[in-house]
Amino acid sequence: MNIKAYLKPSCGWSNGVRAIMRKHGLAFEDIDIINNRANYEEMVRKSGQPLSPCVEIDGVMLADISGEEVENYMLANNLIKANDAAVDVATNAGCSDAEHAAMQAKPVRFF
Repeated sequence: MNIKAYLKPSCGWSNGVRAIMRKHGLAFEDIDIINNRANYEEMVRKSGQPLSPCVEIDGVMLADISGEEVENYMLANNLIKANDAAVDVATNAGCSDAEHAAMQAKPVRFF
C-alpha cells in the first residue's frame, strides 16, 4: 500500500491517524502541512478542501478524516485485518485541553 498522510505535527486528529498506522504496522509518508506551505497546498489541491487530516491510500483521497475513519475504510476495503492491538492516543478526537494549552505557549505561524 502507498499511504500519504497530510498531518499537523501536533494535533489530536493527526495523532489518531498516526496511531492507526502504528497499530497496523503500516509504512506511510507523514507529510507536515504546517511547516511546509507546499505540502499544505498539495493537500488542498488533491483533496479539494482545506481541512486536515487527509490520507491518500493507493491514490484514493480520504479528506478531513479521523484515525478511526481511516481504519474503518481500510477494513471495509480489505486493505488490513482487524486486530486488538492497543493504541496510545484517541483515534477519533481533537486535541485535549492540555495539548491546546501547550500549543498556545508556542508562536503561531501564518503563511
